[in-house]
Amino acid sequence: MCRFLVYRGSDEILLSKLILDPTHSILKQSFDSRLRLDTRRGQNNADGFGIGFYTDPKLGHAPCLFTSTIPAWNCTNLQRIASKTASQLIFAHVRATTEGSLSEDNCHPFCHGSLMWMHNGGLGGWKYIKRRLGSRLADKWYLGVQGGTDSEWAFALFLDTLERMGINPDSQPAHGFGPTVLRKAMLKTIATINELIDEIPISTIQAENIDTRSLLNFAVTDGKSVICTRYISSATDEAASLYYSSGTEWGTRTSAATDRNYQMERQDKGADIVLVASEPLTFERENWVNVPTNSILTIHNQTVMVHPIIDKYYDRSPYHARSSAFVQTKGLMANEKISSLLSPAATSLPTPETAKKSLGPTIPFAVSRNHTPEPTNVGKSRPHSQLHEVSTPADSRSIMTISSAQTSTSKPPVQGNIKVKRAALEQAPSNDSDTDSLLPAEDQAQSRTEFGHPNKLSRFFPELTMT
Repeated sequence: MCRFLVYRGSDEILLSKLILDPTHSILKQSFDSRLRLDTRRGQNNADGFGIGFYTDPKLGHAPCLFTSTIPAWNCTNLQRIASKTASQLIFAHVRATTEGSLSEDNCHPFCHGSLMWMHNGGLGGWKYIKRRLGSRLADKWYLGVQGGTDSEWAFALFLDTLERMGINPDSQPAHGFGPTVLRKAMLKTIATINELIDEIPISTIQAENIDTRSLLNFAVTDGKSVICTRYISSATDEAASLYYSSGTEWGTRTSAATDRNYQMERQDKGADIVLVASEPLTFERENWVNVPTNSILTIHNQTVMVHPIIDKYYDRSPYHARSSAFVQTKGLMANEKISSLLSPAATSLPTPETAKKSLGPTIPFAVSRNHTPEPTNVGKSRPHSQLHEVSTPADSRSIMTISSAQTSTSKPPVQGNIKVKRAALEQAPSNDSDTDSLLPAEDQAQSRTEFGHPNKLSRFFPELTMT
C-alpha cells in the first residue's frame, strides 16, 4: 500500500515545506511509515514516488508531473526541484506496489488534461474484474492506459464516467469542472467497481478464495477543486487511514534553519491552507482531523466538506463499530482507536423511584417575594394523581399545583403562534398604570412585588392562560 499527500492553499508554498522538511514528511514516510504494519516489506514505500503540481495558468491548465522509480529518500533531483518549486495545489505519492511492475508508468499521480489522480489501496478481486472493467471503457480510455496498476485503470474508469455524464475530460475549463461534477463522477466510479465485484460468481469466490473487499482511498483534482475518499467495500471493516488539517499558516515553531517541527496555526476561522494525508506530517494530534470511514471529502474555495458515502455498506447508527483487522492484514492501520462503544440497549433508564428522587420541590408561580409557604406543607406526602392547594398567607391568591410525579410525565407546553404574540404586543398599553388596571383589585397592590401574574402574562403569551 502507498502514502499520499494533498496540499491546497490560497498562496503558493515550496514543495520542500511539505515533502522534505516536516518531522514526518512524505519523504520520511517512504522509509518510516508509522501507520503501516506490512511484514512483507516493513515500513518502506520504496517502489517509486511522484509529485504533481499546477503552475502559472499562462503555461496551461495541465499539471506538471515528476515521477521516478528511485526511492524518494535517495533521489537527489527531488531535493533540488522541491526546494525551488512552489504551487497552490500539490499532489505527492510514495508507492508500495501491490499490482503492476516497478516502472515510471505505474508511479502516481496520473493525469489527463487538467485532471490529476492518485490512489492508496487496491481493488478487490482485481484479476477477476480487470477484463470486464476494460470492456466497459470507450476505446479512447482503454488505449490510454500506459501501466498495469489497478489505480490507473480506476482513473480510466473515472474519465469514462465523466464522458458518460456529458462532460468532456479533454476540455480543461479555466475554472475547473466544479466540485459537484467531480464528486458525482467519483461516486459513480466507486459504484461501478462494486458492481463489477458483485458480478464475480460465488462459486469462483469460494473456489479461488478471493477477497472481494476494496480499499479505495482516491484523490482527484481539476486544478481548482479536490475530491478525496476514504472507502472500503465492507460494512464491518475500517478503511485505510486518512486525515486532513486546515488553518491559516503552515510553518515551524522557530526561524532556525534546522527546525523541522512544523505545525498548523489558526489565527482566525479561515482555511487558507488545507492538507489531506494518509499519515499526519506532524505529531501534533490536535492539528489533524480523522476522515470517517466511507466518506468523501471536498475542498473548494478553501472550504472543506465531508459527506458520507451512502450505499449498501453505510450504517446510520452512531454505535456501529468496524474492525481494523482487514487493513492490518494489508499492512495498514486505521485511524480509529479500539474502544468499547455503549449501545442504546445497554443504557439503563431511571426507575420511577429514581426519577422521583431526582425531581426538586414544586414551586408555585405567584408566591410573593416577601412571603414563604407554611413549613407544614413542604414535606407532606401526596398521592400521584391528585391536585393540591398550597397554603399561602391571606393576602396571596391560592395556586393549584400538580404533584412532581404527574409533572414529570406531562407534555411540554405548545409554543403557540408568533403572530398572535406580536399582535398582543402591539395592542399592549405602554404604561404600568394601564397594565395594573387589567388585574383584579386584590392583586393590584401586589403587582409590583410579585414575579408575574398569570393573567398579566397571558396578554403576551396566550398559550399560558390559566383557567
